[in-house]
Order: sequence, then C-alpha cells, then structure tokens
Amino acid sequence: MPALLPTRFTGTITWLGRVIDSEATLRAEPLETAELKFTGIDGECHGGLTRPSCVRTQAQYPKGTEIRNVRQLSVLSTEELADIAGDMGLDGIDPAWVGASMVIAGIPNFTHLPPSSRLQMPSGASIAVDMENRPCVLPGREIEKDRPGFGAAFKPAAKHRRGVTAWVEREGSVTIGDTVTLHIPDQPVWAHFEDART
Repeated sequence: MPALLPTRFTGTITWLGRVIDSEATLRAEPLETAELKFTGIDGECHGGLTRPSCVRTQAQYPKGTEIRNVRQLSVLSTEELADIAGDMGLDGIDPAWVGASMVIAGIPNFTHLPPSSRLQMPSGASIAVDMENRPCVLPGREIEKDRPGFGAAFKPAAKHRRGVTAWVEREGSVTIGDTVTLHIPDQPVWAHFEDART
C-alpha cells in the first residue's frame, strides 16, 4: 500500500534561484532552469549531502555538528509572498531578497504542508518537504538595501508564511512554468501533537 498519496493539488513554478555565498549575502541569483541533484542545486551554498547543525537544530545537536542536509532548498509560495508584502506595505517581495530556491503558485496554505510531503515535477524530479522555514532577520537586510525603511517589517510579517525547507529525493531538471504535483503522507496527525508542544 502506498505511503505517499498523490493529491489533486498542483502548482506552478514561478521563480527559481540559488544563493551563492550566504556569508556575503542572502540574495539569490535568479535562474530560468535548475538541475536538482541529490546535493541540491549546483552552486547553491546550502547544498551538500550533509551540513553543520545550526540554530534550527540546537535542541538536538551542538552547533557545528555534521548532520544530514534536509535544508538544501528554500521553497516559498507566490501567494504567501504577496501576503507578506501587503502586510509590510510593499507592492511585492522579490524572491531574491529572501534567498529563495523555488517559488510555487497555486498550492494553498503552503507553509503548513505536512512534513515528508513530496513536490514532483514533470521531469520526475521530486523534492521532500522537511518542515516550515522560520523567518529571520537576514531577508530584512536585503529588503532594506532596495526598500529603505521596510526591512525590519519582514520577520513579523513572514511568520507562518516563510515557506518550507526541502531536500532532493529524485534528481531532474526544473524550469519556470513547470507544474508541481503535491503528494502527502498517508497517515493521521499524531494524537499527542499539541501535548508535546506544551
């Protein structure tokens, strides 16, 4: 019996990019097409099969511990970016400002996709959702460069709308305009989820 179920929910890739050196800038370089490899997108500084642990995993590992890289990609929603921009008083958010790898239109409540969901493209390329991405101050610095006075508004406006982190499960090429099909785990929500969070 399949553990992952295809859904009727599809989206369209509206933007692709890669961050070359996050130490220098979070700003992503736009791409028309990208080759998804098991290590992520070629040239992406967040790529690799492993990565050093960071603040996101500080409750599990000391900072700098080598762990599996499930944060190869930063995937966001066209609609959620528009909502963030609206709350910030901007006409729009350039995905480059937020270090996006991929932006997808058409899948509702995108940031809250179940962990382990898959997003599959026509080439067969497939990415696995790790979890919700958490807003930080770094995109605000890029926004501030182009829209002075607005950078600090990003982090609060992006709460629960920052997209997801993901990793490549099957290699393949992706292009702006490609259709993305959502597959979700066939399991109920853990009954003790709310108790575990308190």
